[in-house]
Amino acid sequence: MARPKHGKEIFRWCDECGSLILGEGCSTCAPSREFSVSLPADIRPCTGTGVDTVKEVFERKFGTSSFLDGRLIFLNRIAGEDRTDEIVVEGEVIGTLRFEIVSKQFNLDLKLAGARMLAPLATKGLVKVKQPSGHLKGRSLPGTEIVEINGDFEIGDPLIVHSGNLICAGVARASSKDAVRSKKALGIRDAGKGRIKLPERDLTWMDFVRCNETHLRKLESKAVSDIRSFLGNRKENEITVSFSGGKDSLACYALARKAVGDVTLLFANTGLEFPETVEYIRSFASKNGVRLIEGSPPTTFWDQFPTFGPPAKDFRWCCKVCKLAPITSIIEDNYSEGVITLEGNRIFESFARSRIGFVERNPFVPGQINLNPVREWRAIEVWGYIWLKGLEYNPLYDKDFQRIGCYLCPACLASEWETTRRTHPELWRRWNDDLLQWSKEVCVDDEFVEHGFWRWKNLPPKMRNLAETLELRMPQVRTEQAQMKMIKGASPCTAGGFSIEGVISLPVKRDFSRVAEVLKVLGKVRYSDEYQIALVRKGDATLKVFGGGQVTAIASTREEAEDLFDLGVKSLLRAQMCSECGICVKSCPREALEISGGLKVDESRCTHCGKCIESCVVAHYFDKLVA
Repeated sequence: MARPKHGKEIFRWCDECGSLILGEGCSTCAPSREFSVSLPADIRPCTGTGVDTVKEVFERKFGTSSFLDGRLIFLNRIAGEDRTDEIVVEGEVIGTLRFEIVSKQFNLDLKLAGARMLAPLATKGLVKVKQPSGHLKGRSLPGTEIVEINGDFEIGDPLIVHSGNLICAGVARASSKDAVRSKKALGIRDAGKGRIKLPERDLTWMDFVRCNETHLRKLESKAVSDIRSFLGNRKENEITVSFSGGKDSLACYALARKAVGDVTLLFANTGLEFPETVEYIRSFASKNGVRLIEGSPPTTFWDQFPTFGPPAKDFRWCCKVCKLAPITSIIEDNYSEGVITLEGNRIFESFARSRIGFVERNPFVPGQINLNPVREWRAIEVWGYIWLKGLEYNPLYDKDFQRIGCYLCPACLASEWETTRRTHPELWRRWNDDLLQWSKEVCVDDEFVEHGFWRWKNLPPKMRNLAETLELRMPQVRTEQAQMKMIKGASPCTAGGFSIEGVISLPVKRDFSRVAEVLKVLGKVRYSDEYQIALVRKGDATLKVFGGGQVTAIASTREEAEDLFDLGVKSLLRAQMCSECGICVKSCPREALEISGGLKVDESRCTHCGKCIESCVVAHYFDKLVA
């Protein structure tokens, strides 16, 4: 594939075979031609009920989908309000599939190539206009230019517009019943001459594999070589695969088997997986004779939900409590000398993973080294490799789930949540009912849940715009329980240095002695149970935390005062909101911590290194927990 250019990525297509080509040429026949898609260009196959979804939209808008029969359909995720995919057929982007959050329905933006393919087959969504002078592309036409309308349409619907020998991709600016009287009846997005003739096809995804076998085997060879090169003489560490039940971890499993032979699968069962995923993982391990270590969190999601509220894209406390905790326990219990784990992280999945390296060390799991052998693979390459190796994959992919994980994950798209409503109504109902109950407790309208606003702590512009469109009053920052009032920002102190003071309001779950206990990781603590005050000295700096939630920090510089104040707030939150997941205990190099009704600190062992603070889910998200 060529380098990206002007927001596009160049791919190749074999017209003879009717397939996308991933390498320099088709493995079976003639030279291929170029075509482009939008970035990030993480193309994937359209399979199972996903094909039904695409066909249904074309049937609804144009009365036919027969032109898709027997062809390989590819989807390319692009930016949008929710699920937004370019549709690639016969080496052309024929349209963009969009999921509308409000209507909960898929709609279509038709591209010129799609109009030229559909023109001889469509039975509705057709408009014939007079042949105007000048270019049509980008123009808005009044109803007086309309000669004929075939089929009903509404404002915003895609149209195939005929004008003389031109075929145009258009969009309705007025409904079919009002179009001829409208000053702006339709818009022309693009125009071209002639129809695109489509050859008969009867293809399967194994045809795609045959066309790309050379490229796929090169990918495998490089990944296996990278794994073996890193391992070198590291015979002391066992090789494991983080096996989530998703496609990327499945590809990693195959690479690991090729590179080293026997491996162990690690599965963090959060208790929130789809039942098909749990069954698939256990069955896969059994059928393939592979050792599977399955871990569960010490505390459930439902135990912590009242404390933290719904997780969010920017507040994924659930991952640390329900996923990281069992993994740390698995490593600690089974691999005291350390372990090497292959993970299916890919740079195309998210911005956060865009800079991931081949070798990563998890700061929260001491002793674990992570390798990311498919980090530069696109989704279609992962799927091609799975088909090449004949691997059994999670059946949920054939139900049009794009990602496999917890069924209530805030990272899921609204379209996937609708799929869950259809395929797993009981799971959908439980979480939806809990969200509605939560919305009442925090005095938020039901629409906050209905339209998926709960999936963010800080609403992004697209969701704020949607709220305005719906005329809903939405908080820009979602809050649950903890609130902070600043009494005095960092300012010069009369005694010298700088001081900062604030008050944290949050429900008291534990005795104030637990706050004093957590403060021990910062330094020497003096504590009065009678007066509900704890004082910590860190060098020349002083931190005071009171039972009423007041926090005061004094230090020689403004920056030191602000940092110490933040540590005081984090300590107060850690004491009262501790989930008892135990990650901090496992991250402590001195074994100075234990969990017993909250955190307990052995002062004789603690060196105040701060590793437990870095690993704590509450401390990590303290800026999301405090408004």
